[in-house]
Amino acid sequence: MKTEINEIAINGEVYVKKGIESKTAFNSEGKKYQIIRTYSAGVFAGYVESEKTEGGSTQMVVRDARRLWSWAGAASLSELAKKGTSKPNECKFPCAVDRVELKQVIEVLDVTEAAKKSIDGVKVWTNHN
Repeated sequence: MKTEINEIAINGEVYVKKGIESKTAFNSEGKKYQIIRTYSAGVFAGYVESEKTEGGSTQMVVRDARRLWSWAGAASLSELAKKGTSKPNECKFPCAVDRVELKQVIEVLDVTEAAKKSIDGVKVWTNHN
């Protein structure tokens, strides 16, 4: 059996095989990993379980959702979704929750495998002593 290697770490830097970095991340159930921005609840990254529009407002249920409270190392959410963060130690991403219902969704971005790995690599930020 042949093993495919898509990334390698050299001196603490991770390099990703060309072409792999732009593929959208999916879970084992075929759900896309996405960044979702809402009107007033903030920004989340996770797997969209369901989506509906009611009264002109889009609502989503997101699994394994992590709030992206503050980020650095990406100029915008678009860059964060495409490339991830180059400054993970400066990001504030709290722990993931199993499920969140988001109302007033105003932006949804597909996240690449490389960006998901970057987001997952950000240490859990907490204000708990």
